[in-house]
Amino acid sequence: MNFQLQFFGAAEQVTGSLYVIRAGKHTILLECGLIQGGRAEEKRNRDPFPVPVDEIDAVVLSHAHIDHSGRVPLLVRRGYEGPIYTQNATKALCKIMLPDSGYLNEKDAQWENKKRAKKGEPEVEPLYTRAEAEACLAQFQSARYEEDVEIVPGLILRFHDAGHILGSAIVELEYHEGSESRTLVFSGDLGYRDAPVMEAPKRLHHADAVLMESTYGDRLHRPFAETIDELTEVFDVARAAQGNVLIPAFTVGRTQDLLYLMAEHFEEWGLRHWHIFLDSPMAIEATNAYSRYRHLYGAKLFGPQSNLPDLNNFHETRSTEESMAINQIHSGAIIIAGSGMCSGGRIHHHLKNNIWRPECHLVIVGYQAHGTLGRRIVDGVDEIRLWGENYAVRATVHTIGGLSAHADQADLLDWYGAFENKPPLYLVHGEERAQRALVKKLKARFAAPVSIAAYKQEIEI
Repeated sequence: MNFQLQFFGAAEQVTGSLYVIRAGKHTILLECGLIQGGRAEEKRNRDPFPVPVDEIDAVVLSHAHIDHSGRVPLLVRRGYEGPIYTQNATKALCKIMLPDSGYLNEKDAQWENKKRAKKGEPEVEPLYTRAEAEACLAQFQSARYEEDVEIVPGLILRFHDAGHILGSAIVELEYHEGSESRTLVFSGDLGYRDAPVMEAPKRLHHADAVLMESTYGDRLHRPFAETIDELTEVFDVARAAQGNVLIPAFTVGRTQDLLYLMAEHFEEWGLRHWHIFLDSPMAIEATNAYSRYRHLYGAKLFGPQSNLPDLNNFHETRSTEESMAINQIHSGAIIIAGSGMCSGGRIHHHLKNNIWRPECHLVIVGYQAHGTLGRRIVDGVDEIRLWGENYAVRATVHTIGGLSAHADQADLLDWYGAFENKPPLYLVHGEERAQRALVKKLKARFAAPVSIAAYKQEIEI
């Protein structure tokens, strides 16, 4: 039977998800994600794709996060004309996130070209533009959870709820050739069992090979009640200090979790004393998408007749002018802004105006990849550099691990443990330390045939 998988992006690294599947005479890209991190890592986004673009018959995306979807416009720019399969809500989120990524690429190229002009160096082009990102959306084809879709002859695609963000999917690919069949399952990014908004990830019971993410394979999230207590203390201390609170948050997933929790704990956290700003046009649009697809997660975020979180003193700041006006507030502002790893976006302006103020607080609520500004701050740097200037880090930095949208070690073990035949397992999307710890646990508990996926490794399914 001719059913193979080859690992490329997110093998021996966390971001840039991309795998090549060969089913008979057909070639499928599973994921097409952007490599994130430092400048050296991000340069690799311009490398050629691992297979000729004209040989690709279909693309399948597990969810809308840019490290899983962000190179799709580049693929189309380089000539791909085929279908891109997603879950329905993922398509809606990609309509928001991919054009925004294109806009950021244009701004990055403009900034780089200003520096190059001073040195007499040739200009660079953006990785792709906003217009190119918008154009690629015409190739998206979406499906409901549990729906069977034949994407190439003999290959059936099913999406199952991964519980990570809106529309996130476990990808099941079942290939039939003659009287034989094989099933490949990719976890995508799995959600945390105590996630505030999303449902628990679906458990599957059979596969012939499994790819599983391993971002938090070496740790357990703290009990969720402790996270609530910790946030209560953060807001109490911050209010007493009379500064502002900055929350760099991923615009899809973490932002909606925060808004839900703020509404649920409005009095307990003393939020009536604050003004809460959602300072991200993309996060605002994503929250609207959560409202449209509320049937996927039990409508926990909104009231029955409302498209807004039930929060007093809540402000959506769409325009640049509205965002800049926040910088005139020196006390009493909670500012939720992207990007979640502080690698760009409006959070840079708020860091510029607040990071050097001892009375301010910076709350980190998500994973920070190596090479990102957020990771450097978490690791304790004394100063950061923005727009050519240095700023001392004097604000109090809080890392709230319990708000992760990713499964922890126990969740990962439980999810794999549901497979009754204990299929061969390949770990992706993780740092080496996390993966080695998870391998040890999987072998001890299940005697699992597990290995860490290697770059360019090819397996038969």
